[in-house]
Amino acid sequence: MSEVEQLAKMANQIAENFSFHDDAEERIADHLTRFWAPSMRKMLVEYEQQGESGLKSSVIAAIRKLA
Repeated sequence: MSEVEQLAKMANQIAENFSFHDDAEERIADHLTRFWAPSMRKMLVEYEQQGESGLKSSVIAAIRKLA
């Protein structure tokens, strides 16, 4: 599994943890901003922009807030 695929897996796990909140996308975006290095966020954004990323919709919405 590549590094970016690992990041996608971790982002999906974060989304699962916040899935019961009404503001899940905001919480995911906040978590990524606070705890992920800018290079990690950049890789995830680029991965999503390529399509076919397998990211949960809440992760996609969160990273679009960051891009």
